[in-house]
Amino acid sequence: MSPGSSFLVTFYFRFAPQLLLAASIVVLGTAMASERWGGLLPCPLCLWQRWPYWVAIAMLLATIIIPGRDQGALVRTFLLTAVGITFTVGAGLGGYHVGVEQGWWPGLASCGATGPALQSGMAAEDLRQQLFDTPVVRCDRPAWTLFGISMAGYNMLVSAVLAFAALAAALVTSRRAARAAR
Repeated sequence: MSPGSSFLVTFYFRFAPQLLLAASIVVLGTAMASERWGGLLPCPLCLWQRWPYWVAIAMLLATIIIPGRDQGALVRTFLLTAVGITFTVGAGLGGYHVGVEQGWWPGLASCGATGPALQSGMAAEDLRQQLFDTPVVRCDRPAWTLFGISMAGYNMLVSAVLAFAALAAALVTSRRAARAAR
């Protein structure tokens, strides 16, 4: 291993929670920006795929706040492991969505039937117009692809990489805590 790569590995494991937090924020920000400015409407599965990132952000903030010594190292190891499992669930959701897009299995009943909530006291004509103005977002048709890979596919890949990174950080944190306890 070259001296430069050793520095990068040490840097990553020292700041793993912060880097994982930044990556989670970037992924969510990208999804929301593509929705807001790119005009890509999310389907129900797309929205489900965001939940693991929100959960990971909360756990990573807790990990950053907790001191890394004594019992804190044990808690940090637990939280980083939980973050890794959360990202693994995210990869699974992304994989499920890719399967729906590829026609390998059916999607959810809610796929293709999304729209704004009905308001009480709405006139029949207003309701009809709202229904016609509401776009139908299907889970089985990718809204965007790059090199033949949909956003769900990229999310699956990113989630898998983040899961590996979080679990590796948990392992290193655990080993460092065990070494310090001797």
